Amino acid sequence: MLELSRLSCLGEALRDAVLTYKTNVALIEVDRHREQARFTYSELRKEAERFASALQAHDFVAGDRLAILMSNQSKWLIGALGALWSGATLVPLDYKLTPKEQLSLIAHAKPKVLLIEYGTLRPLLKEDVSALEKVRVIVTEAPAKADIGSAIRWESLSGGKFTLTHRAQDDVACIVYSSGTSGDPKGCMLTHANYMAQAEVLGRMYPMAEDEKFFSILPTNHAIDFMLGFLMPLMFGGGIVHQRTLRPEFLLPTMHAYEVTHIALVPRMLKALQKKLEEQLDEREPWARTAVERLASLNELATARKPNHFVSSKLLAPVHKKFGGRLKLIVAGGAFVERGVAEFFYRMGFPIAIGYGLTEAGTVISVNDLKPFRADTVGAPIPGTELEIRGATDEGVGEVWVRGPTVFKGYLEAPELTRDALVDGWLKTGDLGTLDAAGHLKLLGRAKNMIVTSGGKNVYPEDIESAFADVDGVEEYCVFAQSYLQPGKLADDQLVIVVRLKDDADSAQVFEDLRRQNLTLSEYKRVGALLAYAPEFPRTASQKIKREPLARALAAATLALKPL
Repeated sequence: MLELSRLSCLGEALRDAVLTYKTNVALIEVDRHREQARFTYSELRKEAERFASALQAHDFVAGDRLAILMSNQSKWLIGALGALWSGATLVPLDYKLTPKEQLSLIAHAKPKVLLIEYGTLRPLLKEDVSALEKVRVIVTEAPAKADIGSAIRWESLSGGKFTLTHRAQDDVACIVYSSGTSGDPKGCMLTHANYMAQAEVLGRMYPMAEDEKFFSILPTNHAIDFMLGFLMPLMFGGGIVHQRTLRPEFLLPTMHAYEVTHIALVPRMLKALQKKLEEQLDEREPWARTAVERLASLNELATARKPNHFVSSKLLAPVHKKFGGRLKLIVAGGAFVERGVAEFFYRMGFPIAIGYGLTEAGTVISVNDLKPFRADTVGAPIPGTELEIRGATDEGVGEVWVRGPTVFKGYLEAPELTRDALVDGWLKTGDLGTLDAAGHLKLLGRAKNMIVTSGGKNVYPEDIESAFADVDGVEEYCVFAQSYLQPGKLADDQLVIVVRLKDDADSAQVFEDLRRQNLTLSEYKRVGALLAYAPEFPRTASQKIKREPLARALAAATLALKPL
């Protein structure tokens, strides 16, 4: 049980943890099948203190900003921990952005120090690096003879005496850039109090044992992994596993080798994992498939009120062994989770905590507490968080507004945006939803994405998209109003589905399957045309499609619509 309200800052909370769990394994770093690094809490403390003392030796003071631009690995967490102990405000950046986008965020955030991988620094140095003129750059994993300009090598860092720097609860702990689906990044200022309130609530709902391990898959700069793959495991004395390659063939072996107990995945990953498991089951003899299905049904009955890992792992032992035998919780968020996907995993004994959150309100606003499991909503508001549906229609659909201790302080250097987002302490999320009788939230989509048909009906693209989830041969897809893609050209609007096919797909069969699925929708929801598009869709760190950039790319491509 986490009791963080008595503490002033994240640095203090994490300091308590490393001193308490000295001999526990804190970090494990793997590259393919080879373990690259392992740190106990005591070793983690020493490495983080070395980094913090090096910062302090170079006049780094409380409130200075330190940006991190790295993939998931142990040095990300060591650097973040040392920075928090030195009083820094962290600026986690997305290493998957283009160099120009990364430099734009650095120019906006104005960090004093940038911690970066050599592989990410190299393309950055080919651009206009004026944004780095006043930034002290620390680079990891640079080859001995590599030209790194004025950057400092991680290995050569040295400092003097380390002094733990405390911050106040209302001080900004992190500036997190959230592009959402619009492609316009905004720096969300989250305080130490925001993070500690979130960690305390989630720690009560989903406690972690000292011998349990979290597999960090999502980028650590993302709100979900920052909380669940960094802060919370360390606060509980658990372990964190990083796999340097995210190629699918290495993920399950890593989970098996290190007996992973917790993981956070975006819905797209869950869907791919479900397909892989179903393919493996289909390869079995008919009697074996029948046996698994019956055991899954029995497990569903046995865990109807709440998950029971012991029962599930015994009933479905062969399936659980593929994941290491100890996987007890999957956290899903960042985008819509298909009901069928969540129910599939629960039947197999892998409970999925489906949640809803925004960077502006910490990691989680609402979540299913699994008592009992429900796959049709994003759960009830977490304790301490108020949620209201404002401007509701007769059907109860309105904008989700949120108030509570996890709501952010505002956007960096953007007072007008902050005033638009925060009204009397309430955060206007921009999401549309309804509340059911049990107080659970069901999301329908973004308010700005809502389509009003020519017949006056409100249609939500995310709702329509779920109807096409099981069509084989489709890599990714997105629904728009045609007037959004071709403004000013139509008197009578229609819906368009944009589809990227898999490389080996039979396009004629896929289009026929899409037509068949389309007919299952209510008439006013049916898609009128199809647009085939070959390039990958632009996505956020949590794998949500960026609709505006995609629409701009489609308009520039001038592709022909095909009636559906």
